[in-house]
Amino acid sequence: MTTGAPTSPYTARPRRSGLRRYLPLGVAAWLVLEIWLLTLVAGAAGGPTVFLLLVAGVVAGSVVIKRAGRRAFQSLNEALQRGGSPERGGGNGFMMLGGLLLIIPGLISDAIGLLLLVPPVQKAVSRYAESAVEKRLRRATPGSLGDAFQQARMHRPDGKVVQGEVIREDRPEAGEQRPPLTR
Repeated sequence: MTTGAPTSPYTARPRRSGLRRYLPLGVAAWLVLEIWLLTLVAGAAGGPTVFLLLVAGVVAGSVVIKRAGRRAFQSLNEALQRGGSPERGGGNGFMMLGGLLLIIPGLISDAIGLLLLVPPVQKAVSRYAESAVEKRLRRATPGSLGDAFQQARMHRPDGKVVQGEVIREDRPEAGEQRPPLTR
């Protein structure tokens, strides 16, 4: 249904973020690079060798994901048995990501996946990701998804002090006298 009001061809479109603009281009460039590298290695070592490398990557990635998932489940189970929450740290998550990258066909993704299986690299990437998330949460505008995560983090029952204000209304019951609250 139209209102008959003319629409301007010059209405402002919302600006797309850099990630949404360049991510498809980056994925396409990565795929082209992977295919080029696979053909280069196939020309030097032969097609069956490349096929065996890809199959080995799928098998190794599956084993890594299975082990990391089992560790994560055991950690969660132990934490629930002792009545707490699982300790923070992206070790199992980065192991799963490394396994997933091993499963994806390609030599570059395999190399990155193998790097993510090295504990010092996991710790460095974890620190970087944690600081990036912290910065992003600090810049969150009220009402956004980042603000919701920030609010959820404030209400964790781990004993951390939450910034805020306590408003207390003390009304004495009938016949009871209380001293006034002082600051």
